[in-house]
Amino acid sequence: MVKTALSIAGSDSCGGAGIQADIKTMTMNGVYAMSAITALTAQNTTGIRGIQESSPSCLQAQIDAVFEDIFPDAVKIGMVSSAALIQVIADRLRFYQAKNIVLDPVMVSTSGSKLLKSDAVSALTRELLPIATLATPNIPEAEVLAGMPISNKTDMQGAAKQISEAYGCAVLLKGGHRIDDAHDLLYGHGEYHWFEGARINNPNAHGTGCTLSSAIASNLAKGFDLAESVKRAKDYVSCALAAMLDLGQGSGPVQHNFDLNSRFADGI
Repeated sequence: MVKTALSIAGSDSCGGAGIQADIKTMTMNGVYAMSAITALTAQNTTGIRGIQESSPSCLQAQIDAVFEDIFPDAVKIGMVSSAALIQVIADRLRFYQAKNIVLDPVMVSTSGSKLLKSDAVSALTRELLPIATLATPNIPEAEVLAGMPISNKTDMQGAAKQISEAYGCAVLLKGGHRIDDAHDLLYGHGEYHWFEGARINNPNAHGTGCTLSSAIASNLAKGFDLAESVKRAKDYVSCALAAMLDLGQGSGPVQHNFDLNSRFADGI
C-alpha cells in the first residue's frame, strides 16, 4: 500500500517552495501527497509581494477532509503566519492523534521577508513544537527559539539541546546559515548525530528548507527511523543542488532559481 503524507503550508506561486515543493518532494520520494493550504502568496525567487491567509474555518475544513478520508502516515508543517491558524492545526492534529509530524518553523523567507507575525511565535512554541516529532529550524530560527546566539558547532549543540528539552521534540538544526559548512545536527533523546555535507555553491536554492523537511516526512511515512529519514532527505537535497541545473534567464534582472524537485535523484 502506498504511504501518504500531508503538507500544511503556504502556496508558492513560482513553484519552488511551499506546498508546490512539498508535493513534488513527496511524490519524488514515493509517497502520496496531500495538502492543506495556510496562505496564498504572490512570490518569486527574489521575494514575496503579498500574502493572503486562509481563514481558520477553511484550514480546519481542509485538514478534516484529509484525515476523514485518507489518513496521512506523516505530516509536514511549513509556513503558518498567524496564531489563529496555528491553533487550528494543533487542535486538529491532536484530535486525530497524528503521527510523524515534521515542523519547519518558517519565520523568515530566504529572500528576507518576514513570514511569521509576532504573536504567532509564542503560539508556535506553545502549540506546535510540543506535538512535533521533529523540528527543523535554521540557525536564525534556532536563535529565536533557544534565545541565544549561534556562531559555531558548540553553539549549535547547545541550542538544539535547549529547544529539544524545552518542547519535547527532536531537533534538526541546519547549519547552512553563518556556519562555513553544510553540516546539520540532529538532537533527540539525549543523543547528538551530525550529518556532514560539503557546501555546494549553487544559487538555485529556493525551497531547500521546504524540500528537506518534506523529504524527511516522506521517509518517516515509509517507516524509516528518524536518523535514516534525515540522512535520506539530506542526500536527496544534496543531489538536486549538485546537479547545477537552472530555469535559464527570465525577463527580470536576476537568474531564476532551479526548482530542486525537477531533478530526479536516483535511488531515493
